[in-house]
Amino acid sequence: MAFKKIKILQMKNLKLIALLTLYNLILIPLLYILFHLLSLSNKKVKKGIKGRKNLFKNLEDKIKEKFNPQKPTFWFHSSSLGEFEQAKPLISKLKEKFNPNIIVTFFSPSGYEHSKNYPLADVISYIPFDSIFNAKKFTNLIKSEKTYFFLMKYDIWPNHLYMARKNNFIICLANAIVDERKTASFLKRIFYSTFYELIDYIFLISKDDEKNLPKLNLKKPIILSTGDTRYDQVFSRSKEALKRPIFPDDVIKQDKGKKKIFVIGSSWEDDEKVVIPVVIKIQKYEPELLTILVPHEPTEENLERIEKELKDKITFIRFSKIKNYNSEKVIIVDSVGYLMRIYAYADIAYVGGSFKQGIHNVLEPATYGIPVIYGPKINNSPEAQNLAKIGGGFIVKNKKEFYKTLRKLLSDENLRNKSGRKSYELISSNIGATEKIIQAIGLNF
Repeated sequence: MAFKKIKILQMKNLKLIALLTLYNLILIPLLYILFHLLSLSNKKVKKGIKGRKNLFKNLEDKIKEKFNPQKPTFWFHSSSLGEFEQAKPLISKLKEKFNPNIIVTFFSPSGYEHSKNYPLADVISYIPFDSIFNAKKFTNLIKSEKTYFFLMKYDIWPNHLYMARKNNFIICLANAIVDERKTASFLKRIFYSTFYELIDYIFLISKDDEKNLPKLNLKKPIILSTGDTRYDQVFSRSKEALKRPIFPDDVIKQDKGKKKIFVIGSSWEDDEKVVIPVVIKIQKYEPELLTILVPHEPTEENLERIEKELKDKITFIRFSKIKNYNSEKVIIVDSVGYLMRIYAYADIAYVGGSFKQGIHNVLEPATYGIPVIYGPKINNSPEAQNLAKIGGGFIVKNKKEFYKTLRKLLSDENLRNKSGRKSYELISSNIGATEKIIQAIGLNF
């Protein structure tokens, strides 16, 4: 029996060495060339390459300045901003209870640029390009007597993962999704089964993913369905948002009390082609309705396009001019970072991206206990699908359906309240993933 176990272990090590060899001899050089070629025409890629210059010198200086060598280190890696939102409740809870060293890394420039001043992290950096040399240097720099490495959701870089294992980091994959795409082909099964074996803990978002795990034949990692830390994050952020109002009373109130407020969040042009004509049309039936439109990208070009659509049809004002508010029916938010706080004012919300490539975050409005409307492109969001199933979300396929749904929700207070309760129930029944994960790795509050 012992001989059989040794033989299986040797086979797995051979598979790992073979994959890493192929990865480093073939894929890494190709990726290096590809990124540099793309940087000639792609500003985002160029920014990512430029941002990695002097990475190790800057990292070394920051670690010397900020890290306490007597404390454990927690390294959180996120591909981009969305995954980092999932890491934030873990970081916040760890800082509050244990105050360890925290390092945060990103692959994408957008994630790094938006988060480089995040106050709870001691060090924030790009992850180095995934060569074996860079991975060895990076892990040697950040390691302490006890180092935890949290990969958020899916972003696995083989050399960094391998060197973290060699340095005896405690490795966790949090908010993991093991769906059919990871097990669909032989090559994918080989990749994930090999590199997931380097991980100590896999924390799944959903129990539904457990059915795909046997295909990977994993032996080492402890696998737990702990839920999605984003529920903890949006719940926490909503409580903070309520403490920081951003609109004066004369904007949101009328003689009879609070106006009905409809918030359009993270909208793209594809969304606006559907929602703007409906908002204009519905105004004659709901004269006191205030619509707050928050474009996903509030560039001057986009703002002017939206204003052109509204001009001579409905009154509007930009958020930056809110001090001059004079009962305009539409507020166009022309800056970033306010959406979560704006949802707090809403009676009904629309979440954008759902008529484009994929819906944005439905949890943010749902946490305030309001109905949420969105378009049909929601395959990227299990929570949007769940919200619709329980009656907190409403999927609309075109202008006609959107008009009918919005009109019904505005006119039927009982339906609005019932749907809002369902939205809140989705959030309240799913909070707690953060504490489950922290306790699972042996840290007690």
